[in-house]
Amino acid sequence: MRNKLVIFIGGVCLSLPMKAEINPDSLFAEKELQQVVVTGTRTPKTLLSTPVLTQLISSADIKKADATNIKDLLQTVLPGVEFSYAQNQMVHLNFSGFGGQSILILVDGERLAGETMDDVDFSRLTMDNVDHIEIVKGAASALYGSNANGGVINIITKDHMKKFGTQVDARLGSKHNDQRYGLSLENSGKKIGNRLSVSRNVMDNYDVTNGPDPIARVVATIYGEKTWNVNDELQYQPLSNLKLTAHGGYFFRQVNRDYATPERYRDLNGGLRGRWSITDNDVLDASYNFDEYDKSSFLRQQNKDIRGYSDVQNSLRLLYTHSFGMSDLTFGADYLHDYLMNNKLRGTYRQNCVDVFGQYDWNISKRWEVVSALRYDYFSDHHQQRLTPKISVRHTPIENVNVRFGYGMGFRAPTLKEKYYDFDMVGIWIIKGNPDLVPETSHNFNFSMEYTPGHYDFVINGYCNLVRDKITSGNPYYTADNQKMPYLPYVNLKKFNVTGFEASARSHWDCGVSARLSYAFVHEDVMKDKNDDDLASPYLPSRKHSITGHIDWDHTFSKHYGLNISLDGRWLSGIDNNEFIDYYDVTKGVTRVHYPAYSIFKIMMQNRIGEHVKVQLSVDNLFNYKPDYHYLNAPMTDGAIAYAGVTINF
Repeated sequence: MRNKLVIFIGGVCLSLPMKAEINPDSLFAEKELQQVVVTGTRTPKTLLSTPVLTQLISSADIKKADATNIKDLLQTVLPGVEFSYAQNQMVHLNFSGFGGQSILILVDGERLAGETMDDVDFSRLTMDNVDHIEIVKGAASALYGSNANGGVINIITKDHMKKFGTQVDARLGSKHNDQRYGLSLENSGKKIGNRLSVSRNVMDNYDVTNGPDPIARVVATIYGEKTWNVNDELQYQPLSNLKLTAHGGYFFRQVNRDYATPERYRDLNGGLRGRWSITDNDVLDASYNFDEYDKSSFLRQQNKDIRGYSDVQNSLRLLYTHSFGMSDLTFGADYLHDYLMNNKLRGTYRQNCVDVFGQYDWNISKRWEVVSALRYDYFSDHHQQRLTPKISVRHTPIENVNVRFGYGMGFRAPTLKEKYYDFDMVGIWIIKGNPDLVPETSHNFNFSMEYTPGHYDFVINGYCNLVRDKITSGNPYYTADNQKMPYLPYVNLKKFNVTGFEASARSHWDCGVSARLSYAFVHEDVMKDKNDDDLASPYLPSRKHSITGHIDWDHTFSKHYGLNISLDGRWLSGIDNNEFIDYYDVTKGVTRVHYPAYSIFKIMMQNRIGEHVKVQLSVDNLFNYKPDYHYLNAPMTDGAIAYAGVTINF
C-alpha cells in the first residue's frame, strides 16, 4: 500500500499438508508493483517507479473486502480513515486530518458534482465496475486544482471488455433487511464494445440502544436507504491509435427519515473521452463531462417530488504529453461551469473555473527522477486566482530501495455553497453561507522510504500539512429576526496544521498466505480566528492512532473447487471532541464527549465452484462491538451481522 506510513508486518508461514495452487489475485510483489498508475503524475508510471508515493487498492483487495461502496472499502483497507455522521446522518469522511471537502474524489479522473454536508455522496460510488483505486495524499493542487488540498482518491473503472460476459450477484444480510444485487453485461468486437452495470442496495431503518444518562444528545435510530445505480460505457476504436469512449449513469437514493416525506437524492451524468496517440512520443487526451446532482423531498400524500437543491457541472479537459528520451513534458487545461440552485437561495449562482498547468518529468538517470509542476487557477466568482507549484523527487540509492520526497502548495477556493448556502438542516439549524470567505492555502511536505525485497513491501511515510484560512463551520448564532433556529455559518480558521506518519508492510508466501498490516499516527493543531475554546465541531477530529490488518489463505483444491479465507480488522484509538449538549437547542451549551477506542473485525470465506460460481459467507463486526452511547460520531452499529452471497459469471 502507498501514500501512508504503512508498515506491513509479515509473519511466519507454516508448512501446509498439501502443495498450494495459488490464485493469481493473491500474488503481490511482482504483479502489483509493476501495475501502471496515473494519478500522481497524470502520466503512466509503474507503482514501483512513480516519483509520487501512490497507494494502490488493487482489484484483488477490492474482491477480498467484498465492499458495497467506497466507504466500506476505504475504512477496511486504509488506516487513518474514519467515516462518521453529520447532524442529519449524512456520511462524513475524515482522512488523516482532512475532511471530504479537502479530498478530491475522482472517477477516471473526472470530478463529481454535488455533496452532502461537505462530502460527495459515497453511496454513488459502488465497487461493481471498479478495476483499482489510486490514492495520493498531500497537496495535489498543482495537478488537480481546488479541493485537492488533502489529496486525491481516483477510482479507475474497468477498461478491458470481454467478447461476451454476464455477471449476476446477490448478497443478503442477517439484519435490517440488508440486500445487495448486481448485474453486469459486456460485449465487444474488433472495434466496438459496451459494458452495462446495474446495482440495487437496500437497508431498513433500525434502532440502537444507549446507556443511562448520556451527557450529549444520542442517536436512537439509524436511517437506512434504498438505492439504484446504473452505468453504461461504450468504447469505439476506429484506428489503432485512436480510442473513443462514451459513458452515462443514473443514481437514485431514498432515505425514509420521515415516512410522509422521504428524502430523495439523484445523479445524472454522462461524458465523452478520446485518446489519440499522434506519434510514438505524442499523446492527446480530451474529455467532456456532465454531472447533475439533485436533492428533493417526496410528498407521499400529494404524490409530488419537490426539488430543493441542484448542483450541475459541465467540464472540458485537454491533456497533451510529449516524450523525449527518458523524460516527459505535459500540458493541460480545464474548464468547469458550475451551477448551484437551492430553494432557500436568493436566486441561483453560477461560476466559471479555468486552469492551465504544465509538468516536466525529468528522468536524470535510473537512480534519480524529478517531477515539477505549476498550475494557474481562476474562479469567476469574486475573481479568485492562484499559482500553485509542486515538486517530487525519487531516488533509488540501491536495488529494491526507493526514497521519495516532495513539496506541494495547496489551494482551495470556497465553493458556491460555502459562500451562498441558506439551508434548514432538518430543524437543527440553518446552514449559512459566507460570501466573505477567502481561499484556503497550504504547504505540504512529505518524505517516504520503500523497501521491496522479493515478496515483501515495506513503506514508511511522514508528512506535514500547514493550512491557512481553512474553511469550516463556525459557532451558531441567533439574529434579531430569528430567535427560534440558530444560523451555522462557514468561517475561515487562522491555522490548521496536520502532521503524521504511517508505516506498512505487505507480503505473500508460496503456501498461499498473504498479509498486510498498516499503522497511522495523526496530529492536528488548530488556531481559531477568535480565542473561543467552546467552538463545537459537528465532525470528529482524527484519532491519533489507527491500525488496519488483513490476512488470507488461498488454495485451489481442484479445477472444480477453490477456497479463500480472509480476516480483516481495524483499531482506532480514543478521542475527545467538543459537542453541543443538544444540537437542537444550542443554548444548553457545549460539553466534552469522549469516544473510546474500538476495534471491528470481519471474516469471510469465498468458495470458488468450477469456473463460473463463487459463494461468499462472512461475518462483519465479528466480536459484536456496540458503543455504550451512540453519540453523533460513534460507530453506528448494533453488533455483528452475517452475510451470504453468490456471484455467477457466464
